[in-house]
Parts: sequence; C-alpha cells; structure tokens
Amino acid sequence: MSSEERFGKILPRYRKKILLSTKIDSRDVTVAMQEFDRSLKRFKTDCIDILMIHGINKDDDPADLEKIYERMHRLKEEGTVRFIGFTAMNDGPYARDMLRKMNPDVVILTLNATKFTSMAEEALPAARQLNTGVLAMKVMRNIVGEKATARELLQYAWTEQGVATAVIGHNGIESLEENYRLAMEFGEKGKVASIDRKELETRLAPLAGPHALCWARPDYNDGMTTA
Repeated sequence: MSSEERFGKILPRYRKKILLSTKIDSRDVTVAMQEFDRSLKRFKTDCIDILMIHGINKDDDPADLEKIYERMHRLKEEGTVRFIGFTAMNDGPYARDMLRKMNPDVVILTLNATKFTSMAEEALPAARQLNTGVLAMKVMRNIVGEKATARELLQYAWTEQGVATAVIGHNGIESLEENYRLAMEFGEKGKVASIDRKELETRLAPLAGPHALCWARPDYNDGMTTA
C-alpha cells in the first residue's frame, strides 16, 4: 500500500485542516497527469494544495518540463491544484536558473548546515527575489546524531532567511514526537536559544558530499513514485 493510500484512509475527515502536497515523477506529460489523477483517487480528494515536479536536474529535457508545467498551470486554473512548483536536490545553480525560468509558487530544496549543493547561496536568493515559498529538505538525513542534534539542525533550517518550513522524514514515533516538541518550542518566543550558524557549518563541513550523504550519490532513488 502506498503512502497516499494510507493517508486516504483518514484524510477526508481532516481535509480542511491539512495542507496537502504531492509530486509527479514522470517526464512524459500524459503519464504525469495519470500520476496526478491517481493521487487524487488515493487521497480521496478533489484538490491538491501543492503539486510539484519531482527531482528536476540537468538530465531533464527542458521541453518535457515545460509541457508538464504548462499542464500544471491548467490544473491550477481549473482549481484542482492551488500551488505548483518543483523539487531539486543536487545543483544549486541549476535550481536557481529553473526558479527564474519557471517562477514557481513553491519549491523544495536541499538546505542543511553541511552547505552541500550550494542551494542556500544560489537558489535561495532567487526564490526570495521571486517571492517563491521554500521548504527545506535533507535537513537531517545522514547528519543528525553524527555531529549535530535534531534541535540544532531544525533550528538552522527554520532560521534560514526565506525558508517557510522543513520537510522531515520520520523513522519512528520517537523521532516524530521529538520533532513535534522541538517545533512547538521553536514557536514559543524566547524559549529556544540561538545557535551559532557558522560554528555548526564548520562542524558539519566534513559531511558535505556523497561519502557521507546517501542522497548525494548518483544511484540514489529519492522515493520515486510507484504504481
């Protein structure tokens, strides 16, 4: 059973309280729209709040991305999608260029204290200039517990100028509860001590690369869509 199907079992009763996001993986526009329709059915909803093209990169044919993005615009005009955008992982300059070309509503970018991919230096300023919403991903993957705590890593992402929130994958109820507690603390003024961003970056610099970050390896599969 897919994660969308699991969500679909409980989502309808909470739909008005949830910001629902999903991604399309195919670079064929017809297949991509089939993926979108399948997501609607699995979620048991008639509208997705955020729809993204998953994992754009330099190997993509620009013409394919353009066709898909045009269809996503149509979905937005029809009211079956509220906001559209893309996710990008390994190339800050490429993500920057695509931000300027596509002018998305929202993006998910790899942003963490290792500074790997230069997203913060290249793509994030472009997103701020365009008033594009930014969600940070890979905030803790292969990092937390190595040289930094969850509190440090989350706070680093949440205090990055232009970042709205972080996308976190939980590997159990314990980490979910801890991250929830940290989020609630962060929302309370004066309760969370500031961090030394430069010191944390220096501490984590040795982890910046495929040798430590599994998602930076060429053969990494980032949860691609399955039937």
